[in-house]
Amino acid sequence: MPENPCLRLAIDRLNATAQSNHYAIWVIQAPHQAGYAHNDQTWTEPLNKSWQAWQALFSSQPLPDVQNLPRLQFPTPEGNEEIPTNYTSRLMQYLGIMLWEWLFDGPIQNSLDQSRGISMGMEQPLRLRLEIRDPNLVTIPWEIMQSRPGQRAMGLHHEQLLFSRTTYDVDPLVLGEEDRSLNILLVQGVKALGTESPFEVEKPLNLEAEAEAIAQAFRSGSDISIGANWRNSAHCEVDILVQPTPAELTRYLERKHYNVLFYSGHGMPGPDGGLLYLRPDATLNGTELAQLLTRCRVKLAVFNACWGAQPDMRNGAFIPRSSLAEVLIHHGVPAVLGMRDTIADNEALSFIQRFARSLSDRSPIDAAVAVARQHLLTLYRFNSPAWSLPVLYMHPEFNGELLRPVHDSATTQMPPDTPSHMMGLQIPPAYLRSLETIETPWPIQGGRMRIGSLDNNDLVLRGAGVSRRHAEIFYRDAADGGEMQSGYFLRDFSRFGTLMLRSDNRWYKIHQQEVPLRSRTQLCFGTHKVEFLVDEM
Repeated sequence: MPENPCLRLAIDRLNATAQSNHYAIWVIQAPHQAGYAHNDQTWTEPLNKSWQAWQALFSSQPLPDVQNLPRLQFPTPEGNEEIPTNYTSRLMQYLGIMLWEWLFDGPIQNSLDQSRGISMGMEQPLRLRLEIRDPNLVTIPWEIMQSRPGQRAMGLHHEQLLFSRTTYDVDPLVLGEEDRSLNILLVQGVKALGTESPFEVEKPLNLEAEAEAIAQAFRSGSDISIGANWRNSAHCEVDILVQPTPAELTRYLERKHYNVLFYSGHGMPGPDGGLLYLRPDATLNGTELAQLLTRCRVKLAVFNACWGAQPDMRNGAFIPRSSLAEVLIHHGVPAVLGMRDTIADNEALSFIQRFARSLSDRSPIDAAVAVARQHLLTLYRFNSPAWSLPVLYMHPEFNGELLRPVHDSATTQMPPDTPSHMMGLQIPPAYLRSLETIETPWPIQGGRMRIGSLDNNDLVLRGAGVSRRHAEIFYRDAADGGEMQSGYFLRDFSRFGTLMLRSDNRWYKIHQQEVPLRSRTQLCFGTHKVEFLVDEM
């Protein structure tokens, strides 16, 4: 299955001064070259008032100057569109529409429409990733964006559109071998902060009950006796670690491979990703945790702690890339789920239980987050901000998969459209030979070779321009009749395409398509030049 098409947008302030309200919005990744676009926008006063009204109603730390707001004039909907009747619900919808209209304006909307059309043609959901470079915009609930009244909010899509945030200037993504089960480490921090905390001290957390409930959600997801999706359910192992020291946490992560880390407890924002309170006498900052998680190949870190997706503030100004989620992604952690603001225990537990069930069903991380948000929306309704509090950050190079779905598993050795009687046919031997080195040619075993940078490919090539799952070469038999001839084919899945040298001695790009291969055809995967040979050894 090819990688999901991705549209990545970046937002930054045009002027370095904090008083400037002019922003640049540009496309830095699109499924097609024509999708790259740029637009300049002004943060308007009506939009600012809506955002201030949101903070006054929903934020646990509203801005100090949010007082005596004028009554907002909500637009009257056209036609029979349904709108919420109470003020908080209408504000939620009103701000969501205004954010959409501000971000997806002119050429950016055209790029979105084009990208969605390409994704529909590929029968794959479009990944939309938002990169916010101005820290003053990080706290805004972009997940509530919606195109018009009655439409689903951006953060609630899980089928045709998958939304997440990302950051820039990141360390390279380094993934280990493909995981075949979920190994989760649940870490319980302190139940309550002391009176020396500069933030409001809430009631102690019931971490024991929460940990058991999360563990049970994973175990239920892997129980083949329930649900219609049992064939796709993954085996899950859950270990619980209570108030560890940093050294104990390190030992646990090093002695066993965990692909998911859950942290439940208290946290505080700070310039280095904030602090997690593992125990009363031991804290861990974001930079320290990032080094540990990347070294131990943890793919997903989930924080049921306040402020995990919130930047730190000094002297009235937000510090760039200071939130825990951004710091971890910056250092190469594939995916981080944190809270944009304080979240109630029952809301967090409801979200994480549903999220855990989706992960155990092998859903991509961004799809699982959207399903869990929908669950919160059903429980607490649209006028509650609970569903908008979980914020997902993903590394720009990460495809969101913890585990591959069963139908996309590497256990299948033949292309999905190959006739079943192929298994008994004589397949002509074929090889790839490097044109740059004198390495032994690579045989195409069983009529199929998967090529890419991930370790689970048959031919692993790394370097600029090589995608994780770049392409595959396979043999198709046409003995059952039809117009198609038997032979070897190249199918490209990559982000930038595969080059092929044709008979006119010119290189042509093969991108997201399938073409027949002839012996002695030269191919280029990124910077790697090879020659395809059939029965010539």
